[in-house]
Amino acid sequence: MLQVNVLRQKTDWVKERLAVKNFKQPQLVDAIISLDDERKKLQAEFDAIQAKINASSKHIGKLMAAGNKEEAEQLKADVATWKASLEPIKKRSAETEKKLEDTLVLLPNLPSEKVPAGISAEDNEVVRETEKPTPGSSALPHWELTKKYKLIDFDLGTKITGSGFPVYTGKGAKLQRSLIQYFLDYNTTTGYQEIIPPFMVNEDSAFGTGQLPDKEGQMYFVNEDNFYLIPTSEVPLTNIYRDTIVKLEDLPVKMTAYSPCFRREAGSYGKDVRGLNRLHQFEKVEIVQVVEADKSYAALEEMLNHVERLLQSLQLPYRILRLCGGDISFTSALTYDFEVYSAAQQRWLEVSSVSNFESYQSNRLKCRYKDESGKNQLVHTLNGSALALPRIMAALLENSQTENGIQLPEVLWKYFGAEVID
Repeated sequence: MLQVNVLRQKTDWVKERLAVKNFKQPQLVDAIISLDDERKKLQAEFDAIQAKINASSKHIGKLMAAGNKEEAEQLKADVATWKASLEPIKKRSAETEKKLEDTLVLLPNLPSEKVPAGISAEDNEVVRETEKPTPGSSALPHWELTKKYKLIDFDLGTKITGSGFPVYTGKGAKLQRSLIQYFLDYNTTTGYQEIIPPFMVNEDSAFGTGQLPDKEGQMYFVNEDNFYLIPTSEVPLTNIYRDTIVKLEDLPVKMTAYSPCFRREAGSYGKDVRGLNRLHQFEKVEIVQVVEADKSYAALEEMLNHVERLLQSLQLPYRILRLCGGDISFTSALTYDFEVYSAAQQRWLEVSSVSNFESYQSNRLKCRYKDESGKNQLVHTLNGSALALPRIMAALLENSQTENGIQLPEVLWKYFGAEVID
């Protein structure tokens, strides 16, 4: 959530940045400022009457002590009238405050100056790209490889639950577990604290990280308990610091977690949903940082290098994209996507997004720290996938297939207990 003082002090600049995200309702900025003016006016009116009540109440005591009972009684009647007048002001103030909050959450985060203009994914900038492999004529897509080596049963998942809920079996389950353990070990070795969070969150948590009201249609909802199944462990991890003042010496906070992720993925179809390409339930290892405001872009660069080295260790061809205004998320100020190349499908598959949210989430979360002068400041929050499992597995299988089986990268040998899936 954006800060009202920023909208007020930099109105034209805010509208220019929103235009980079192709936001079509810049008039909401003016509406928010007007509502904030009304809120301040009502608060001033309330405070003025309350001050009169307080002063008169003290004066009544003095009048009574001096024996001026008649004047004291008249002043008591005036105080009662003033008190009664506070109720409609309080009601109008609460209504204005709610309307202000409801309008404020309709504004997306302001994109960083580094975000390129653009309308769709076609306009994203390629930052780095490794050489793509040339697949052999007999190269199989991963959905055929998983059947050949009995790694995943998609039909069984459909029987048990529905499409998009695969069942990993045998060596497929072991490879999945090996990847998760390797990712967690890689993250913790570089200073991230491992956490196992809840896999369902309440409405306040979903609002805090920006899933509500933007993405409620993409989340699974447990109606009886008013809980949401998490779309990523970013949500519970970041909410650990909701309504918290973090000690300056405890920053940066670096967390990592494995979790299943649940996404309805409404509207997905065609080649995008084949095999592991797009699922309703999948596993992911996440990294999250909570940092001082002036250090978030250095942290973002650190996270980018972290994820890039992880992909390099898996010996996968990859590219890094800087997302344009039309493709960046509602809550992000700057996002880089990592994609791996799927040799048999001959297409790029997204496996990680690394984002800086600046103070957009922390303003909702009310997560602050005291700077060196003792003043409260909003933290900046960042998160990234390190890594999402399905497309990593798809690319590993397709790019590493040989006549003698699937040749695994060396970093997985000790976790999987073998060098080849045969």
